[in-house]
Amino acid sequence: MPGAPLVGRLMRILYGVQATGNGHLSRARAMATAFAARGADVHYLFSGREPSQLFAMQDFHDYRVHRGLSFVSEAGCVRYRKTLLSNHYLRFLQDVRALDVAHYDVILTDFEPITAWAGRLRGKPVISFGHQPAFDYAVPVADTNLASELVMRWFAPGQVRIGLHWARYSPLILPPLIHLSVQEGVRRAGKILVYLPFEDIATVQSLLKHFPAFDFHLYAPGLKAEDRGNLHLRPTSLSGFQADLRDCEGVICGAGFELASECLALGKRLLVKPQLRQMEQASNALALAELRLATCMPRLSHEVVETWLASNAFAPRVRYPDVASSLADWLLAGDYANESLARLGDDLWRGVTPDCAVPLRVRPAQRGAPSGAGWAA
Repeated sequence: MPGAPLVGRLMRILYGVQATGNGHLSRARAMATAFAARGADVHYLFSGREPSQLFAMQDFHDYRVHRGLSFVSEAGCVRYRKTLLSNHYLRFLQDVRALDVAHYDVILTDFEPITAWAGRLRGKPVISFGHQPAFDYAVPVADTNLASELVMRWFAPGQVRIGLHWARYSPLILPPLIHLSVQEGVRRAGKILVYLPFEDIATVQSLLKHFPAFDFHLYAPGLKAEDRGNLHLRPTSLSGFQADLRDCEGVICGAGFELASECLALGKRLLVKPQLRQMEQASNALALAELRLATCMPRLSHEVVETWLASNAFAPRVRYPDVASSLADWLLAGDYANESLARLGDDLWRGVTPDCAVPLRVRPAQRGAPSGAGWAA
């Protein structure tokens, strides 16, 4: 078990990143910048996405890509049967067995299973960090079942579990770790950024074209740059997306963790639509509604979008400290005891404004569909 500090030589870190979602990649870019500034010896492994679909990877130098394990989504819904049938489990086991981790001091995994299991089977210190480990604690939970709870805990296991969330539901939860290369610009009235990659893009376009007073900038894999009236279609692009995020009035997106955190940091009005049958996103929507940080809709709805666009609701702006730099220092110091992690949390949450360190109490009756203000049926 990790615990005693590693001192006397440069620590070598293997960093595994689940590439299925762009949020994991965004966190990895922030951590790569922090590690590089400290001269850390870090090697990166990505899985869950085809190499040709990765973009803006220059921060990771000689990184490796493996097939790994991933999830199949169609029309905004996780397809568990197709997920079960589409993964190559023999290849996954072969990759775990073949991965040489002997010369690494510690393995850091952001929901990446190959590095996590290779380290676990060989007795290496494994630190699992990101949003998923936050579900080890008493955070808001919706649409849960045994399968989803097992995935959260065992998909990428680690002896040390560092969760990230919008409120301090546990002493071992840290604030969001975000990576923004742009600052907020002058907002363009009526400009709405849309990122719903797991929804049927034709359905999204059909919905949004009914609001001609607004300009919707839609990003999704496979789109070609094209303007269709008030719809501006764009292919996946880190620089283009962040430029549009910089000056938009509001954002319509899935209930993933990282993009919502970036919107909160920039003070953008936020409307989230969680994936169906996806516990993490349903739980995120519940948390955002309870904390009154966003409007949430369980399904694509003309009425909800219309109300949200017309409301001109106040957008809370949450200022987060430099979590990546503080976490990099903590990791390189090598003391991974819970007491050390809690002290790190104390320092970081003091830098969050407005104060989100004291969460709402999550009662058992609330662990389901949201019912309070901020949730639109």
